Amino acid sequence: MNAPASSTTPAAAHDAHGGRLAHFPVALFSTVMGMAGLTIAWLKAHHIGGMPIEIGVALRWLASALYLFLLVMYGAKLLRHPEAVKADRAHPVRLNFFPAISIGLLLLSIAWAQDAPTVAPWMWGIGAAVHLMFTLFAMSSWIHHTHYDIKHANPAWFIPVVGNIIVPIAGVRFAPADISWFFFSIGLVFWLVLMTIVLYRLFFHEPLPARLTPTLFILIAPPSVGFLAYVALTGQVDAFARVLYFTALFLTLLLASNAVRFFRLPFFISAWAYSFPLAAMTIATFEMSARSGLPFYAGLSWLMLAVLSGVVALLAWKTLAAAHHGKICLPE
Repeated sequence: MNAPASSTTPAAAHDAHGGRLAHFPVALFSTVMGMAGLTIAWLKAHHIGGMPIEIGVALRWLASALYLFLLVMYGAKLLRHPEAVKADRAHPVRLNFFPAISIGLLLLSIAWAQDAPTVAPWMWGIGAAVHLMFTLFAMSSWIHHTHYDIKHANPAWFIPVVGNIIVPIAGVRFAPADISWFFFSIGLVFWLVLMTIVLYRLFFHEPLPARLTPTLFILIAPPSVGFLAYVALTGQVDAFARVLYFTALFLTLLLASNAVRFFRLPFFISAWAYSFPLAAMTIATFEMSARSGLPFYAGLSWLMLAVLSGVVALLAWKTLAAAHHGKICLPE
């Protein structure tokens, strides 16, 4: 007797699994950015506010395990479906999420810097080198493009180039200062260039599609991380550091004032774009609190840590629920 049409044979299940692997999104590496950012925020809360170190340590292991899992999965996709990876690399939006791989490693090097002083520099060095390669590839693609249009511009474009601004945060410990200044300069200058392009697109062209709307939170990350990197390089909160911090604070207020718009959106993996920018702003506020001693920044930093923790917990729950219901690793 023939098997019922609705039954799933082992071969069919294997094909289905293989097909889903072909659609494994590189954007999932943004989950590592969010988890690592949350980890660093809680470690900062321990050092500045005396919060239990165990929370930061547990999150650090979780973020590290998540990174390794995603690295294995995307490596399997590269081996079994190289044409799908090639399509990701040629896509005007998905291309910009490849550097989340190197940024994740850079953030983990920051998280492990004190407790793994022999391993963290290697993580940082590999992350910085790989990120520079991603930057060169992305900018070459933009310069010699044949398929980009203004509608493709969105805040995710910051990830490949402006992501370089993360390197000095740990780089000041691990390498000569000029290396950190090199990466900082790339990130800062091209943040201004890309910010202009993205704002032009937002002001004068159609709104971002719902799937990309959460990436608006990426606008917060460059000035927040820039503040942390600049303070790490100079050792002080001077006038320029304040310009960076208050730019980030204004953008946070701007997006918070539009919170209802974001709450109405359905869940997409791109919603993880909320997490790392909020983490960067939280860490920057803790740093501002520690260096200024003002109660305003102390209160704001704890408030932001609570919001960040709630947002990441909600995103993790929604992601696991989507995976359970087979709504991830599907064709767009």
